[in-house]
Amino acid sequence: MQSIRKPNPQLPDSVFQMFSMKGKSVIITGASGGIAHEVARALAEAGANLSLWYHNNPLAKDLAEELTQKYGVEAHALKVDVKSWEQVEAGVTNTVEKFGQLNVMIANAGIPAKAGGLDQTLAEWHDVVDTDFNGAYYCARAAGNVFKKQGFGNLIFTGSMSGHIVNIPQQQACYNASKAAVIHLAKSLAVEWADFARVNSVSPGYIDTPISGDCPFEMKEAWFKMIPLHRDADPRELKGIYLYLASDASTYTTGSDFIVDGGFCCP
Repeated sequence: MQSIRKPNPQLPDSVFQMFSMKGKSVIITGASGGIAHEVARALAEAGANLSLWYHNNPLAKDLAEELTQKYGVEAHALKVDVKSWEQVEAGVTNTVEKFGQLNVMIANAGIPAKAGGLDQTLAEWHDVVDTDFNGAYYCARAAGNVFKKQGFGNLIFTGSMSGHIVNIPQQQACYNASKAAVIHLAKSLAVEWADFARVNSVSPGYIDTPISGDCPFEMKEAWFKMIPLHRDADPRELKGIYLYLASDASTYTTGSDFIVDGGFCCP
């Protein structure tokens, strides 16, 4: 009887070689700051060529120049509105034409909700859903079409611990629901794409980035009280998990969500 077992990947013995991204091409969305800035630095240091997508903030251009000069990789910035399927599809095509292939898509772009389910306007609701969920799906779909044609690929979503719990004291039902949907989308696609691509998600907790910069002192103190480590994270503390998922160190990891939240979801 013939076994359905697939062969194992050809992996190096060196763990450092397993984490190498040399010669691989990566798209990172929402790359103008925050988590994506540090993830881009990690992947560039590991040797990846990068397409850094931004929407309104052109700081991604400065980052692309920095990474090219510092690490000798090829990095460029591309203006893409992830809420537009046409722009996302064109952006993926641009990256494949530039690098010859697409190894990793990191669907990271997202915006917060600033009010509860009854207090935000319908326009604000749609803006969050269209960016955080539909935009993530558009990135997955465009990259997935490439991955299926290539026969290989790797998709990483940025979820959130908010997809697992309900944040307090702030109210943000729309954001929570969108991130929960992203996490389940990742698991669903991991099963659907098992023959040609891996799919995982990272769910950060509170991170010291501009997205939470305008939150009141009292609100942050309430967060710190609920976090066992009693602090938020430096975005550099997320570099390792994204590099692990993007590299060949994680070739048997798919359909997983990695919560990096200082223990917030433990109680």
